[in-house]
Amino acid sequence: MDLVINEFLEQFLLSLQKKTFIKLTLGKKRGKTRELKNVYVRIVEIKNKEMLSYNFRYENRDEVKNYAFDEAKPEIEKYLGIELMKAHLFTADADLTLSINKKGKGHLITAPPTLSPLEDKQHDHQKKRFVEASSSYLHKLGITDEKGIVRPKKTDKFKQINKYIELLNPILNSKTWGEILRIVDMGAGKAYLTFALYDFLKREFDIEIEMIGVEQRPELVEFSNQLAKDCGFSGLRFEQGSIDQFQYEKVDVLIALHACDTATDDAIYQGIKSDAAIIVCAPCCHKQIRNQINANVEVLPQLKYGIFMERQAEMITDTIRALIMEKLGYESKIFEFISNEHTAKNLMITGVKTDKEIEMELLQLKIDGLKKQYGIEYHYLEKLLLNQK
Repeated sequence: MDLVINEFLEQFLLSLQKKTFIKLTLGKKRGKTRELKNVYVRIVEIKNKEMLSYNFRYENRDEVKNYAFDEAKPEIEKYLGIELMKAHLFTADADLTLSINKKGKGHLITAPPTLSPLEDKQHDHQKKRFVEASSSYLHKLGITDEKGIVRPKKTDKFKQINKYIELLNPILNSKTWGEILRIVDMGAGKAYLTFALYDFLKREFDIEIEMIGVEQRPELVEFSNQLAKDCGFSGLRFEQGSIDQFQYEKVDVLIALHACDTATDDAIYQGIKSDAAIIVCAPCCHKQIRNQINANVEVLPQLKYGIFMERQAEMITDTIRALIMEKLGYESKIFEFISNEHTAKNLMITGVKTDKEIEMELLQLKIDGLKKQYGIEYHYLEKLLLNQK
């Protein structure tokens, strides 16, 4: 092996020994016929043990593999100077850039460090742990450019995707799953979040993932299925259908993000009917309750003002949804999905199946009290559940 290339590899191993390693990237593929475009290497913690995570970025898919530190050098030698001709090593001591020519000769440049381990842990590591900007699906969805850099106009969307995975991670980890985790994402739309969740689960969960994205628009279903195929996401598929009519045999997790008005209730109902262990919704529009509110403005003067009426309708609608889920054995929570700075549709309702004792009469009194106070005849989710009986 060329002495310069060997020196670069020794510096890589030394940074691991000294705990100064931050990250390593390989790029500049050798010839147009090569399918592998980049390799990104970082440290991850798996079962309280530090390992190296290798993200292999191909033309139409990504693959992530984890290796012990003593496997680091042989794995890099498979690609460096053979398929990929450039490498950047970032350490706390220095930045090293290796370029290899067609004859296999290396040229090494050493520069002052541009990253610190603290900076990596606080910023870069968190982003990469949940959503890898280098993932090919993000490029094909227009979030990143061909180099895996987030496009300036898509920064808010990328933050939303990261926050979504960050929120769902502890919820999904709160349950013990079998060999297969089955997820249905109702109203998948352009499927930014669907792809991100599937990719994250395949990387972080050591079980088989079966995920269905349900969408009414056939052109989006066709596009998403092709993208899933291109990315090698064999456990992800998209089907055409509506939230209230889509049929499936078994679901562990039901997700419905920004389903408009009573479509959120349809989704919650489907989750309850399927005995889903987890239900996740981000509501959108609250017309069904807003059109019913008939309260005395002398007693509730805030209802005189349109903007407060809208907010009141949102709070009542989602509070009753959460209380109904609690009545049916779910531990419910309502929290901010992502800051108003990024999107106005920022609330998330979650229900996690629990074995705790249910105070059904007390919960029903709370629901009835809210309806009476605001002159509400019925809540759509209640009607769905009554009709089921």
